[in-house]
Amino acid sequence: MNTELLHAKLKENFGFEKFRPNQETIINAILSGQDTLAIMPTGGGKSICFQLPALVLPGITIVISPLIALMKDQVDSLKTNGITACYINSSQSSEEQQYYIDNLKSNTFKLVYIAPESLSYLDAVFNELTISLIAIDEAHCISSWGHDFRPAYTNLGYLKSRFPSTPVLALTATADKATRTDITKQLKLKNPKTFIASFDRKNLSLEVRPALDRVKQIIEFVENKPNESGIIYCLSRKTTEELADKLKKNGISAKAYHAGLDNTLRAKTQDEFINDDCQVVCATIAFGMGIDKSNVRWVIHYNLPKNIEGYYQEIGRAGRDGLPAETVLFESYADVIQLQKFASDGLNSDVQLAKLDRMKQYADALSCRRKILLSYFGELVTENCGNCDICKNPPVFFDGTILAQKALSAISRLQESEPLAVIVDFLRGSRNAYIYEKNYQSLKTYGIGADISWYDWNQYLIQLINLGYCEIAFHQHNKILLTPFARKVLFEGEKVKLTTVVKKAIDKNEIKEAKAKTTKITLFEILRKLRYEISKDEEVPAYVIFSDAALRQMENTRPMSDEEFLAIDGVGKAKLEKYGQEFIDAIVYFENAKKKAKAKTKKEGNTYKTTLELFENGNTIAEIAEKRNLGQTTIVSHLAKLYVDGHDFDLSQFISDEEVLMLHKAQVELEYPTALKPYYDHFEEKLSYDKIRFGLAIVERNK
Repeated sequence: MNTELLHAKLKENFGFEKFRPNQETIINAILSGQDTLAIMPTGGGKSICFQLPALVLPGITIVISPLIALMKDQVDSLKTNGITACYINSSQSSEEQQYYIDNLKSNTFKLVYIAPESLSYLDAVFNELTISLIAIDEAHCISSWGHDFRPAYTNLGYLKSRFPSTPVLALTATADKATRTDITKQLKLKNPKTFIASFDRKNLSLEVRPALDRVKQIIEFVENKPNESGIIYCLSRKTTEELADKLKKNGISAKAYHAGLDNTLRAKTQDEFINDDCQVVCATIAFGMGIDKSNVRWVIHYNLPKNIEGYYQEIGRAGRDGLPAETVLFESYADVIQLQKFASDGLNSDVQLAKLDRMKQYADALSCRRKILLSYFGELVTENCGNCDICKNPPVFFDGTILAQKALSAISRLQESEPLAVIVDFLRGSRNAYIYEKNYQSLKTYGIGADISWYDWNQYLIQLINLGYCEIAFHQHNKILLTPFARKVLFEGEKVKLTTVVKKAIDKNEIKEAKAKTTKITLFEILRKLRYEISKDEEVPAYVIFSDAALRQMENTRPMSDEEFLAIDGVGKAKLEKYGQEFIDAIVYFENAKKKAKAKTKKEGNTYKTTLELFENGNTIAEIAEKRNLGQTTIVSHLAKLYVDGHDFDLSQFISDEEVLMLHKAQVELEYPTALKPYYDHFEEKLSYDKIRFGLAIVERNK
């Protein structure tokens, strides 16, 4: 296919100047009639690989997609780009379905999205349609080796038999070698070309934290990111509901989502999240597959995921617009126990247990996390990423031999019969009922580690487990057992290196600063609000109008003409015509307001300067007011601001040190009011407004 034509289509219909890695070669393979398997990470641009060929090929492109929400998202997005598309699924009435089928027969639509369970709707009309391409999204669902097996996908192999000359494109974000082979076999692909894009999502930061006080940690994390959308993945339905309630009680807009909820409530929650009406969704893995929300700024895993494929796909839902996004994973051994039980009871238990073990190794790692993830998918890199917790805060090792001896000795004294928490209590000399019931306080090493915090001992024991000196007997009520290596430490003088425990804490000042930033009106916020209002009018998600990345680019480049606006990534011909003028008007308005504010600030600067010169020349407040034809209150405000800004002059002539101390005390008691009247009322009108202004200026400067 002519390269210039493809690039022209890319810009005109999707608003992009250039293809992402592998997109153009995949498209050319499809246009040549070749079956294709494309492994591309979430946010890597899979959709373009079948949407653009659909515009070039003469007939219809059928897209097999597992979720109704994904279909609606994709169709909404295509429509805003001026592309004809529809979906057919069980949520529609038979009349609606027939309407779309009739329009497919008359070639009204270029793409039709359909769930594998709904393919039977098209059986009767397949012979009347010209089908140019079959795209199977989330293709890993066909394989029991994969992380999200769906029985309905196993019937899709018949499509190749039914349409032997039509190219089939199988797409997935995460598939190891076994799953890739299985996809090819079950879909009956003929000598497919396989493309594996880089899995390196550099914009995602990676962090693992111990699951201690995780609710408190999550609340602080979210409070530090006001107005930023995020997903919290939980292992159980109950946890999603409990966590959402706790977040709501702390003033955070959060909702639970899981398969046990009423369908209407689930759809409503999903819509509110997609449309930026709900900031946080606490969800099981039932939520998110295929949700094309580009402005998710963070993803938290409340529990350890069951495998790296699922984990990587879930964190991939953050930062799909290419802007920086954060991911946090909480790790606890209770999760490991539960996940091992799930894996043992499921299909291919040996494989699933091995995958869980790899997940645990990732969480326990002391080396660059991105290198571990990429190597799992067969992508080897030599450089550390610099954007994970290990790279940002490399572990500090110390000689932990004595600590190890104390811990291993305690396990031995307790006859290898207790779980981790009891061992920590024993080491610290805790006086709880369980310790006394077992008479552990009488054992020789009881309280030998009382000088070390419960949190730190917990982490040191986890490190000893990871190093192989002890192990968890999951099938024996999680007892901690010694391994043969423990003997070397206890009796043969082997040295043990441990890492310094670092407890992650968010500075409260960071939260205040983040909230303060949201009160300052930026061009991004103005454009975001405009996008939100348009999305409500059109009943589509806000990011379908423009992504956060497009808004950031508008904020940085300030386009004020059609030509400049068209240069923004994500702006094609259709979006320029539909939205261009509104956004350009908003940018022009902001720039004009900024110029006026700048002029006002300059004028105010001059007026403050005049007040300062008159005051320094010995004029009283009353004299300055008279000379400048201004009120005395205005002059007092000028002097107070000048003092806070660092100009040196004596305010003691206006307020005593004792009165300043009284004001400072009142400020704390009144919880830092910004208005003056609360102070005036507090002092029962005995302290003048002028004194209050000058006193607060002194307090502010002396902070």
